[in-house]
Amino acid sequence: MSGARIGMVNFINTAPIYETWKGREHPADWNVVEAPPSTLNRMLAEGELDLGFVSSYEYCIRPEQYRILSDLSISANGSVGSVILFSRVQPGLLGNHTVLLSGQSETSISLVKIILEEFFHVKPAYEVGDVNGEKAQYAGGVLAIGDQALRLVASDEFPYKLDLAEVWCQHLDLPFVFAVCAARDEFCRSSPETVAAIHREFLHCRTAGRAQLESICASVAPRIPMHPDECYVYLRAIEHDLGKRKQLALETFFNYLIQRKEASPLSVPLNIFES
Repeated sequence: MSGARIGMVNFINTAPIYETWKGREHPADWNVVEAPPSTLNRMLAEGELDLGFVSSYEYCIRPEQYRILSDLSISANGSVGSVILFSRVQPGLLGNHTVLLSGQSETSISLVKIILEEFFHVKPAYEVGDVNGEKAQYAGGVLAIGDQALRLVASDEFPYKLDLAEVWCQHLDLPFVFAVCAARDEFCRSSPETVAAIHREFLHCRTAGRAQLESICASVAPRIPMHPDECYVYLRAIEHDLGKRKQLALETFFNYLIQRKEASPLSVPLNIFES
């Protein structure tokens, strides 16, 4: 088998997989890079990574470059707790306001635009920036994701908190898939055994991590910081599979983006790698 450069999201939403991974032995030439989704997207697109967890959006704009590793995702079947539109007015009144967007996840940016424009029928002014910076004080709404969102939830700054996965689920009766585990197509062709081995290891870690969730929460909760019990509730709501219903949800999201001319028509149907 050959070496591999593996991308791992550095939010605690991957902890059930990644904390288990870190406790196991792997080939010395399996190198993991931790970064926000947007950084991993760029690195995978530019060939600086061979595979890893990336925004669903990254796959759908360049589907010819990738294959999705089967039954792996970062997803939710309802409230996710860490992809939230914080608003000073009711979401349906945001049309005359600016919404400040975290630049850490293209998937979440696309999702909030679909929800506001297609579901609530409003089109605010969008601006990408630091959701913890000065601009956030003047924005009507702020999209925060990952650990930033978990920190903002505890504050009283915004009276309205819209969990985007929950809104998607309520409108479409489907889960939402924020990220997939994608491998570069050329790497799948040149090193299929390595891709298959990493795929099997991810699946093992997911199963083991779910069984050890309480101890994992005790370990990672101080990063936010949050109480381990709160962390447990949060991570129980994060799912890491990609069954048929989630594949349908992913294709539904991609079809919205295709209609909005933001995605490649080749993104549907999904190109799945089975180990």
